[in-house]
Amino acid sequence: MVRLDGMATMTYRTTFALDNKTIDRLKHLAGAWHISQAEVVRRAIALANEKATTETDTTALLRSIHKSGNLIAREQAEEYLAEIHENRNSWRGEK
Repeated sequence: MVRLDGMATMTYRTTFALDNKTIDRLKHLAGAWHISQAEVVRRAIALANEKATTETDTTALLRSIHKSGNLIAREQAEEYLAEIHENRNSWRGEK
C-alpha cells in the first residue's frame, strides 16, 4: 500500500466471504467511524497484528524469566497453590 496525500493507493484486491453477523459489524463500524469497509478491515488486521506481536513478546519475556532462575522457591509456590486450591474448594462448598 502506498500513501499519497493521506489517501491509500491500493495495490492488491481480494475477495472473501463473511457471515451475516460479521457483515453487519463491518457495516456498523464503517458507518460509525465514517470510513470505508476496506479501511475497517485494514485497521482490524493492523490491530490483530499488533496484538499478536505483543503476545509473542510476552511469551519471550516469560521464557527469559524462567531462564534467569529468578523465580520463587518451589516450597513457596506449592504453598501458594495449596492455598488457592483450599480457597476454591471453600467457594464451592467442598471440604
